[in-house]
Amino acid sequence: MNLPESVGNRIRELRKAKGWTQEQLAEAASLHYSYIGGVERGDRNISLETLEKIIAAFQVPAIEIFRFEDDTNRRKALDEHMTLISDRSTEEITAITKINREVIAVIDMPKQL
Repeated sequence: MNLPESVGNRIRELRKAKGWTQEQLAEAASLHYSYIGGVERGDRNISLETLEKIIAAFQVPAIEIFRFEDDTNRRKALDEHMTLISDRSTEEITAITKINREVIAVIDMPKQL
């Protein structure tokens, strides 16, 4: 798979994790929905400016567009978590992170008999 196809697949994954249609992503990024379809299929060699619009629409760090993992279920779960917190304030994200740390600490505790 080439880079445009990999990036296109990743954009599709992030769009679906957000629960958006191609039309909704296109509107959020100020692009045409048919263009989004071409990007997702890897048919379009998009500019950095266009990629920046898509990243801004998702409200995710740019690196997320280039996170290619083979474990699709893991990637979907991480994408869903990221989209749940992406619209939150810094204070809310900090609180969620603290809660996550506490939950993980409990999960990692040895089982008491």
